[in-house]
Amino acid sequence: MKKLALLFAGLSLFVATGCNDDDKEMEYPLVGVWQPLKEVVTTVETGEEPVSDLITYTDCQKEGRWRFNSEATGKVTKNGEIGTTPQCTILSDQNFTYTYDRSAKTIVIKFQGIVEPSNGKIITLNDTTLNLSLREETQDPTVYKTRTYTMRRIPQ
Repeated sequence: MKKLALLFAGLSLFVATGCNDDDKEMEYPLVGVWQPLKEVVTTVETGEEPVSDLITYTDCQKEGRWRFNSEATGKVTKNGEIGTTPQCTILSDQNFTYTYDRSAKTIVIKFQGIVEPSNGKIITLNDTTLNLSLREETQDPTVYKTRTYTMRRIPQ
């Protein structure tokens, strides 16, 4: 009987101290409003080295927004300067629907009016930063293009 009590006490101690939630990675929601900061366009041609171009956004372009709603819908607003005396204005508003697989960190975005969906990957998602990589279709099947957007969460 002592052995059984000792075994039960040992198992209880193991269960009480063996589980630790501190090791869990914090999960942050995609839902929210994001400010674009920059993008990197990477082009890969079969048999060639990848070429990446950094596009640093102007202050006006940074006024654009990516909004991911909880209903799996969203909107991209792109800003830019137009005219001889550059004035910041909205260049486009594009609605979209999306499917996000949190465990695989994959995302499929279907922009309104565009037949082919954009397949992508969430590279970074934390409380302040979103790095979203979207594959772009090209006319040439030997050329692959990816746009990686770096964004900052806008507090609501």
